[in-house]
Amino acid sequence: MHVTLLAGGVGGARLAHGLDLALAPGSATTGLLTVVVNVGDDVELHGLAVSPDVDTVVYTLAGRGDEERGWGLRDETYATLTALRELGEDTWFTLGDRDLATHIVRTARLRRGEPLSAVTAHLAEAMGVRARVLPVTDDRLATLVDTPAGRLGFQEYFVERQHTDTVLGLHLDGAEGARPAPGVLDALTADLVVVAPSNPFLSIEPLLAVAGVRAALTAAPGLRAAVSPIIGGRAIKGPAAEILESLGHEVSALGVARLYADLVDVMVIDERDGDLADQVAGLGLRVHVTDTVMGGPAGRERLARELLTLV
Repeated sequence: MHVTLLAGGVGGARLAHGLDLALAPGSATTGLLTVVVNVGDDVELHGLAVSPDVDTVVYTLAGRGDEERGWGLRDETYATLTALRELGEDTWFTLGDRDLATHIVRTARLRRGEPLSAVTAHLAEAMGVRARVLPVTDDRLATLVDTPAGRLGFQEYFVERQHTDTVLGLHLDGAEGARPAPGVLDALTADLVVVAPSNPFLSIEPLLAVAGVRAALTAAPGLRAAVSPIIGGRAIKGPAAEILESLGHEVSALGVARLYADLVDVMVIDERDGDLADQVAGLGLRVHVTDTVMGGPAGRERLARELLTLV
């Protein structure tokens, strides 16, 4: 089976891990996993090209991620960050010593003219990742966040200011010229395409804004499913609930389903939102109600196996 996951953030990385486990050689259902990842949160720090969502997916798939934080590498050290701070550098964005090695390699290869997709493939292979990880585009794409304090860069909003600002709107700078990275559109012809329980605005919308991606998803020949990131009116992690509210959407699995109604066939919602199933079905969607909380590798694989049975 060929499965493609559209992902960003911690929720996307964890479901990617679950699908990778569920499709592994020797499993009941084996196959190829492709993860198409958001790059709207990419940033340059200390002269280095940093791709936080891509790295979170790669580290998680490699079994090297920090499970407690959900990002970065496990057992990290921060001697370089401390030294940068002592030299007067602004260190609001935490970069560990081994994490910096990833960014050094990425930056060097990009400067030699390699596209981000090729660099990502190299990093994933070097870390032993079985799945194919594709940044949605090799072109510049930057998520900018409109707030009462003005327009902020994504990492300024999300990390430096701890996503405390009310989101009034989003601007995807560069989207009008961004082309899908090689393999992205082909990946959307998979047997199963899943929209991860990622932030619909900060993680998924930048994917859909790249030329041809939304249309390819809409016309995808396989089964299309989305997993709600909202459970019981709350997000497990991040500001998805607050953004839904500030942009005028219902803060519920139903609110998320309305966003995806023209893009997917099946909406997967948590059992705590089972009372919304009929309303979600009223949007013309199949509804699958289950435990969507991925508490660890076993929970991730369990949810992934349920998704595979939808096909």
